[in-house]
Amino acid sequence: MTFLFNIADEIGGSLIFLKKITDTIVRKPLKNREIYEQIWKVTTESFPTTAMAGFFVGAIMTVQFSMLLAEFGALGYLGGLSTSATFREVGPLLIAFMLSGKVGAYTSAELGTMRVTEQIDAVRCLGADPMQEIIVPRFIGIVISSFFLLAGGLMMSVFGGLLMGQVFAGVDSAEYLRYIPTIVNPISILNGLIKCGTFAVVLATLCTYKGFTASGGAKGVGRAVVTTSVITMVSIVVMDWLTSFLADIVLQMLRGYRS
Repeated sequence: MTFLFNIADEIGGSLIFLKKITDTIVRKPLKNREIYEQIWKVTTESFPTTAMAGFFVGAIMTVQFSMLLAEFGALGYLGGLSTSATFREVGPLLIAFMLSGKVGAYTSAELGTMRVTEQIDAVRCLGADPMQEIIVPRFIGIVISSFFLLAGGLMMSVFGGLLMGQVFAGVDSAEYLRYIPTIVNPISILNGLIKCGTFAVVLATLCTYKGFTASGGAKGVGRAVVTTSVITMVSIVVMDWLTSFLADIVLQMLRGYRS
């Protein structure tokens, strides 16, 4: 029972924190320079990791599908099927896990250190709003950077699948690419981008929330970092299920409307 109460407390606290962030964005001017700095910082530091993760996700999916399709003599569909599965489900989820461990943990540690060393309190004593000066630039920077990093990782997954299709399955690059447009439709791409945006918001909210509310010195910062990594991954999985569920409902409604 205590575990459930702790989960409810974390969910409620993060939602209230997200509301404070949105209120600050709406009511107070944005610090554009700080936002640009955060976008540049997160993107440059995380792009190699994200690109590598996306590349190998596409490669793994190609290997798995090639073993199955080879039994039916349908290797021509390898590119379309592996790319569709990567865009719809596996790619955004696994790449978001990588970002949660890198961007989320780093931001939580940075903000937690600022909290326990009273830097955030010093900003408030100087008459400034810590939400406006510290949290909002990082939140917006992480959301924008994570979205494009996730989307870029999905693009890299196509190249990983293409290379592995040639090396592992002997599928020519032209044949691999030929069925991608027929199987990967705009709905698949939109579904992947929606998940990228959702995961980016979840990541930015949780890492800034846990860092901002850290307490207890260096031990508290370490605890906040570990908690951030765990709850971010769990939340991403839950949001992945929710977005897939809602997408399926919307598709069924559209099909019923067309018929």
